Amino acid sequence: MLFCMLNKQSEYFPLFLIALSSLSWLQCNPNDSTRDTDFNVFSPEISASDIHSHIKFLASDSLQGRESGTEFEAIAANYIIQAFEQYGVEAKGDDGTFLQAFTINVARSTNPHASDDTDGERRVANNIVGWIPGRSNTDYIIIGAHYDHLGYGSFGSLYRGNTPRIHNGADDNASGIAGLLELAHYFSKNPPEDNLLLLAFSGEEMGLLGSAHYVKEPTIDLAKAKAMINLDMIGRMSDENLLIFGIGTTPKWSKLAKAVNEDSLNLNLLEDGTGASDHTSFYYKKIPVLHYFTGTHSDYHRPSDDLAYIEEKGLELVVAHVAKMVDALGPLSKEELPFVETPRKQRQSMTLDGPTLGVLPDYGFEGVGMQIIGTNPGQPAQNAGLQSGDIILALGETQFEDIYGYMDALKTLVVGQKTTITIVRDGKKQTLDLQL
Repeated sequence: MLFCMLNKQSEYFPLFLIALSSLSWLQCNPNDSTRDTDFNVFSPEISASDIHSHIKFLASDSLQGRESGTEFEAIAANYIIQAFEQYGVEAKGDDGTFLQAFTINVARSTNPHASDDTDGERRVANNIVGWIPGRSNTDYIIIGAHYDHLGYGSFGSLYRGNTPRIHNGADDNASGIAGLLELAHYFSKNPPEDNLLLLAFSGEEMGLLGSAHYVKEPTIDLAKAKAMINLDMIGRMSDENLLIFGIGTTPKWSKLAKAVNEDSLNLNLLEDGTGASDHTSFYYKKIPVLHYFTGTHSDYHRPSDDLAYIEEKGLELVVAHVAKMVDALGPLSKEELPFVETPRKQRQSMTLDGPTLGVLPDYGFEGVGMQIIGTNPGQPAQNAGLQSGDIILALGETQFEDIYGYMDALKTLVVGQKTTITIVRDGKKQTLDLQL
């Protein structure tokens, strides 16, 4: 999951020869170990054991963090494609393949002021596009997850060590891809009423680039999309607490989510249809969205986001809930799921202009202000004495109601400035000195 989104690219420069090279690498690299994987030995039922196997491969050191447009991300792409092929998923990408190529200007991931014209390394990355025919309906449901991560943390990392380290991204977002593969296998053997469009996105960590490209150049008419379900960071469920964002984007979401909750999950249903993940791109195309999420944690965007901390049984319950939601949507027509713009102030991007505090937000917090679950060592928030659980209400004289207001407040400040920060801790408001 992307924390501070850069502005999405508005245009992509065609690099035809590089795209061909990327496709050739995906198909022909003799060192790619995914070609030996037999996915049909996995159970067609949703299982914690299969989930573990998928994440073990995708979050291994051998994939070196799956940075977009690199050979290591391509290995992950091959793994997903070969699973789709063995499950009988149909290819719906470019030219009869599973791939949809787009270009990345790497400067945009490290410089918030960069534009598409800024000089920088150009790479080709690929979305992966699959299709499972439904039993009868002409409409379709989109299920998506991003498979890229941070590589060695040259951008987006919260790690502050001096030695570069691999960011394996087990929760972010090998967990979501494992869920996507489980659903692909399950629905290939148990076709739902609706058609399913399966999307594995690249470029999410660099600014939702893959999903932004897909909605700009869809391979299947978006007008027939009934809903989009996004799986991003679903591997750390504790106490069976599941967050589902986007509940406000069509009136029936809340009732459906509760009706299919046969496993007694503690559902935290949140209205907002945008956020720091790929469902946002579809929200702005007026498609009802859901984002399944099990919460942030201290390993987020750090090298410690590893397989050992994944709750596979909980992940199995999350994926099972998604499967039941897909089946529950079958009897409903697209007209019975009208898009609703959610009431919270929406933002497609949160730019990195201005200083940063070094805090990790709690995305599931619904109260006034922005609650945090941690701080980065040596950063302004920790130096000011902020702690996990604090709710930030104001920076200086600027008060705000949510994370979007927080980002706006940061833009009014400058690095080196002395100001104050107003928080609520244990129910009591207090004001601390803050050095940016």
